[in-house]
This record gives sequence, structure tokens and C-alpha cells, in this order.
Amino acid sequence: MKSILGNPVVQFLLGRLIGSYMLFVGVTTRWQKVNRAAVEPFWRPDGGRVIACIWHGRFPLIHKMWSFKPGVPKAKMLISQSREGGIVAHTSRTVGADVIRGSAAKGAQSKGGMEAVRAMARQIRGGGIVAMTPDGPRGPRMRVKKGPIQLAKLTGAPLLALTWSTSSRRVFDSWDNFVLPLPFGHGALVWGNPIAAPSPDANEEEMERVRLAFEDEMNRISAEADRIAGVPVIEPAPPPRDFKHLEEPAEPTTP
Repeated sequence: MKSILGNPVVQFLLGRLIGSYMLFVGVTTRWQKVNRAAVEPFWRPDGGRVIACIWHGRFPLIHKMWSFKPGVPKAKMLISQSREGGIVAHTSRTVGADVIRGSAAKGAQSKGGMEAVRAMARQIRGGGIVAMTPDGPRGPRMRVKKGPIQLAKLTGAPLLALTWSTSSRRVFDSWDNFVLPLPFGHGALVWGNPIAAPSPDANEEEMERVRLAFEDEMNRISAEADRIAGVPVIEPAPPPRDFKHLEEPAEPTTP
């Protein structure tokens, strides 16, 4: 199975298939849009420069949270260099977004993490948007790692929480409670209020304040989306005792 998933042709076909399904779900769901005004300034030609985040378990319909019309700043998604990441990369391109590949190192094996950080910084400084899953790829669920906060400090870009929920769905018993949206339901697209980046000389205490504020905002809108869709609210995992491992870059690994 690993060799099959590692085949570039298989990755392309699966990515296209999954992406097409997500586009189909997006257009067959009746959406209620909440706080869209928070994102619209970033859609102007002189907008951009924002770090958008969605929980790993709700990655599939992230394309519904951004505009891909002409003149809107280009969006790029951070995708891991794993086999599954290759499929997700093609999925992302199918729904209209470009990708940046990279993740935290595994032992002595480089995963392109530093190259990805530099690419994201260039993307933001050029007026674009970067999207990522701040609790990926290993969790804990719905807990923000330090990666997006550090990127915000480096670039000065604000943090923007995104989420969705739909009445027609299947929730998997995985670490992230992965949500598979099904067509023909009704749901909510909810944008959070932007969180300002830490100051360039922010200490660990300020960084942690921003991280907690952003995590609270992401969980607030996720619960709001579930309530609007009329489905049980997915709760975050208990906070870890040690946040040291949360310093790893965060990225989506599964569609």
C-alpha cells in the first residue's frame, strides 16, 4: 500500500478525485456565512499578508473560506512531504490553492521544515496568504502549536481562524476527530476575528498569550459552527502538560 501511495500517478489521480469531491460537497451544501467581513479586507488586491488556520480535522473544505477570484491575493497551503502529503498537495491544487511542502525533521532525516518557513515568509511578505493546520500533524487535537505564532512574529502578519461545519457528515474516531463532509446538507462557514501578531521582540510570555488567545478563538468559532449546523460540538483534547513538542511546524497531512 505504501508503494502504491508513493506512486506519483496514483497521488495525482487520488488528489484530483478527492479535490473534485470536496468541490461537489461545497456547492451542494446550503451555507450560512458568519463574520465574513473579517476576511474580506484580505481579499483586496492590496490585502493578503495573513496566516489563516483551520483545525486538522476540518481541513477538507478550507477552500470555501477563501476567494479565488481574479485580483485576490494568492493562497498557499503548507503540506507535509509525506506520501499522504503528496495526495493532499494535488487535492489543494484541484480546489484552487497552491502549496508549500515541508514539515518538522524526523530524527536525522530532514523534512524541509526550514525551507518551508522561508517559503512561507516570502509568500506573506509578497502580499500573499499562508494556510496551515496548527494542531497537525500529530496533535493534540485543537491545540495550537507554536509554529504559526512564530511565523506571525517573523512576518508581522495577523492570525485568522477559519472553520466550517455541516449537518451531513461523518466524524472519524481519529486523533483529530476528522470530519468527512457529505453532500446535500446545511452548514456554516465561520471566520474568526483576526489576532494581531506578537511584537518583533516578544518574549515567551507574550508569545504564549497570543497562542492561547488564538486557540480560544479557533475553538470558539468551531463550537459556533457545530451549533449552527445542529450537530454535536467536537471538543478539543485535554491540554498537554508539556508544550515543548508544540514547537514543531504545523501542517495538514490528510485531506
